[in-house]
Amino acid sequence: MSLEKFFLSAQNSVLVIVDIQEKLARVMEKRQSVIKNVQNLIEMCKLFEIPIIITEQYPKGLGQTVEEIRNVLPEYKPIEKLSFNCCEERLFLETVKGYNRKSVILTGMETHICVLQTALGLLREGYHVHVVSDGVCSRSWENHQTGIEFMRSAGAVITCTETVLFQHLKVAGTQEFKVLSKLIK
Repeated sequence: MSLEKFFLSAQNSVLVIVDIQEKLARVMEKRQSVIKNVQNLIEMCKLFEIPIIITEQYPKGLGQTVEEIRNVLPEYKPIEKLSFNCCEERLFLETVKGYNRKSVILTGMETHICVLQTALGLLREGYHVHVVSDGVCSRSWENHQTGIEFMRSAGAVITCTETVLFQHLKVAGTQEFKVLSKLIK
């Protein structure tokens, strides 16, 4: 087994934020912790110049990406979609491929629907998919867990926010370390 898929670097990563939208987020029990973790990942991306891709499922019905995330993004240019699998949206796949990076850090809502189907699509396209377990959620814990186990079985790396942050930091004592360590205290 190759260990290559487990490694993250600023030069090889892209962050994908799937459908953390107003009306969808309202019904998520873990909403606040997921949003906070995604905000921390966005801050990491800004420090290391890692691309960020945002998707929105039928925004006319579910609303925009939540304000707490919109406010910390370097730019807000969501990719609108109707398909649960982001990879079925031509613009999404073109955007991911355009960055020429192998690892996708995957966050969003809901774990067992759009996040799961997108993970499968990205895996099929040959990407190393890192699902941030505390950066995704579903309406029920059981559905969340089912989605996580499904993606693990399919070959995704199941990780958490702090693991992703520290994989990119690599060492302590840097300016980036000082900034990110303050966020997780």
